[in-house]
Amino acid sequence: MFESLSQRLTGLFSALSGGSGRLTESSVKDAVREVKRALLEADVSLEVARAFTRGVKEKALGAEGLKGVTHAQQFIKLVHDELTELMGGQNPGFPFDASGITVVMMVGLQGSGKTTSCGKLALWLRRKHKKSPLLVAADVQRPAAIEQLKVLGKSMDVPVYAEEGGRPPKICRRAVEHARKQGNDVVILDTAGRLHIDEQLMDELETVKREAGAQVTYLVADAMTGQDAVRSSAAFNDRLGLSGVILTKLDGDARGGAALSIRHVTGRPVVMVGVGEAMDALEVFHPERMAGRILGMGDVVSLVEDLQEKVDQDKAQQTAQKMFLKSFNLDDLMAQLEMVQGMGSIKDLMKKMPGQLTEQLGDAELDDGALARQMAILQSMTPVERHNPDEIHGQRRQRIARGSGASLKDVNELLKSFKMMRKQMKQLKSSFMGRMGLRQIEKRKSKLLKQMKKGGGMPPLPGMMGAP
Repeated sequence: MFESLSQRLTGLFSALSGGSGRLTESSVKDAVREVKRALLEADVSLEVARAFTRGVKEKALGAEGLKGVTHAQQFIKLVHDELTELMGGQNPGFPFDASGITVVMMVGLQGSGKTTSCGKLALWLRRKHKKSPLLVAADVQRPAAIEQLKVLGKSMDVPVYAEEGGRPPKICRRAVEHARKQGNDVVILDTAGRLHIDEQLMDELETVKREAGAQVTYLVADAMTGQDAVRSSAAFNDRLGLSGVILTKLDGDARGGAALSIRHVTGRPVVMVGVGEAMDALEVFHPERMAGRILGMGDVVSLVEDLQEKVDQDKAQQTAQKMFLKSFNLDDLMAQLEMVQGMGSIKDLMKKMPGQLTEQLGDAELDDGALARQMAILQSMTPVERHNPDEIHGQRRQRIARGSGASLKDVNELLKSFKMMRKQMKQLKSSFMGRMGLRQIEKRKSKLLKQMKKGGGMPPLPGMMGAP
């Protein structure tokens, strides 16, 4: 997501580094030209690229020099603010109807991922907002869509309303009535799509919106189609008055030009993005955070939210206690790796970390295959071996390697890294002991553990802090 743009811009900022004070007209002109080129390569439309760079140039030339702030830092701040504004400023949030049921109409072309996005949105509403959604199969043009929605609903334990035959407007109206009787507070309408936009499609969608009383209309657009997604957003908005856009397959588009262009062209924000095939791979789109990720600043806020949501806080606290207060063994390491696996792809997590940190970890083995291999090694050990790592010698190591499908070298490296981690924790404890009295140490430990419990804690990733 935005990989090429991020690489170009961070490279540009590195070239700008050095010197401080006011940005000169010459340096601004050169930098703006490179930014424009980077935007065009990221599949941003020429109109949007021109408007963006015009705004950056005007503000850069009028910026006063700040003591201790370099040209690059000033320019990065300006580009960050403009990117945030370009993508919509603040996310508007989900517009719940306080008086009763919120009816959401999902529209889009065939192949955009509309039906899957309906399921993802239902799951997100239930998990994040404790809502009781109802999915409605209103795409009677494509019978496979009805069956697909039923399968998705069953897998998530979300009810699906469907009828045999009938017209979509009537189906949707009856679905809303059904939701009222059943106590559902959000109704998600999976409407029909076409291979292209036509009058028949738009007429039907206008009727569905009116009959069902939809308060929210989201367009589901495929980010891989680039500027075609922008054009379809404009066309749907002209006829239906969109509430926002959900971009799918953004994880597969390293350029991200559609996400940068939609708000400028339609006046409607990107509200959510699909970042994977899993049903929980739907994220709220925060322009300010995304601007930070594009510019190599990371997205620590989203990372912390992931930790709070996906890491068991009690287990995190127990692990912290063992690392600082008790014995830390391979069972604890395996529990840590399981928590990391539960958070998704390691590479996706790393993208949310600041660029400087990812550069420092550039040589570390951070692929999900390595993590799975380490888990297999740990699972091939007996409970006694995991509890007493020092007892794992030659023949046992060979047996563990055979049982896990890993090499003896992999087993040796994992155990070596584990011993190094324990040694570092022991040195850290000794360092505290040398500089503080026992009472101060206990207060520091207590404070640290409370902070980790409150924030969910963060297990060390492979390659970090001596972890394998």
